[in-house]
Amino acid sequence: MIREALAWIAFVLAAAPAALYFWNAFLFRRAPSREPASGSRISVLIPARNEEYFIAACVRAVLASRNVELEVIVLDDHSDDRTAEVANGIGDPRVRVEAAPPLPEGWNGKQHACFVLSKRARFPLLCFIDADVRLEPDALARMAAFLEQSKAGLISGFPRQETETFLEKLLLPLINWLLLSYLPMIGMRHTRCSMFAAGCGQFFLATREVYARAGGHAAIRDSMHDGVTLPRAFRRAVVHTDLCDATDLATCRMYRSNLATWNGLAKNAHEGVGGAKGIVPWTILLFSGLFVPFWVFPRFYGAMRFRESLLSAVLHPIGVTVLIAIQWYALGRRAIGTPVGWKGRSMRARRVSKGFRLAANE
Repeated sequence: MIREALAWIAFVLAAAPAALYFWNAFLFRRAPSREPASGSRISVLIPARNEEYFIAACVRAVLASRNVELEVIVLDDHSDDRTAEVANGIGDPRVRVEAAPPLPEGWNGKQHACFVLSKRARFPLLCFIDADVRLEPDALARMAAFLEQSKAGLISGFPRQETETFLEKLLLPLINWLLLSYLPMIGMRHTRCSMFAAGCGQFFLATREVYARAGGHAAIRDSMHDGVTLPRAFRRAVVHTDLCDATDLATCRMYRSNLATWNGLAKNAHEGVGGAKGIVPWTILLFSGLFVPFWVFPRFYGAMRFRESLLSAVLHPIGVTVLIAIQWYALGRRAIGTPVGWKGRSMRARRVSKGFRLAANE
């Protein structure tokens, strides 16, 4: 009897995510393919810390945008390399390169940079992209059309992830798999409940008015994971958020090595699967879903649709195991007071009444 019950539990925990994946895949649509007749006015805001090798390609891709009026502001966030020099060398009057003010106590570096950028922008639409994102010429116009169509105050696009090293290929495709397998998008589309919030911190678009009303990045000042926390903040301000498949609009090379992939996923684990309250349920949920191989169908479908590495689909159980190991590693680092830092900034953990709060150090 116990064996049969466990078998049924494993069956449900494998079948339910697979079924939800395909329902969500139908809802997770691309931005409208037809660009609007008149151009939107968009401030493209790029926080840049030690992005010497990537910033020029990012900015030039933005400048190639069609059917939009734009300004591009690059905020050099106390880089140790030639980021500002390279950006200044682009020589286009639509581009401004500015220096970030000192990082205040209690702020994460990226959230502070984005908030500063929002204050220096002039246009009614604010587009935040990471310096390693490359937009297609129609990306901004189509995302602006999607923002209008969705009637949301904040939207996010999930770019195609370029992967080269083993851990990139193994782990990064799990982002789309987790999103589609465990987030009921019908709840995201039809409610403003923060538990249904989701996004990708690489590519956000918001109206200036709604951004200010929701508090913008100041509402998540100590967060390491704006992809999750920014949509939640907007929803707490009673603002609808939405997301789309941006595979055909943008590409991103998120990490450049196996070590960077490990540390990059570990740095924000506490705001995702690796949170102190959620890590045990998520570990059980993800491992249990491996016993019955329903994951095969969504993983190979995802590899085709999102142009992901087939290696990740074939080695899915290994990928899930490594992902869970990273979450436990990150939790252990926080427990001993040495959370994973990023780009030369460490994060110290302060005990508060409910778990840990992280504060950035230069």
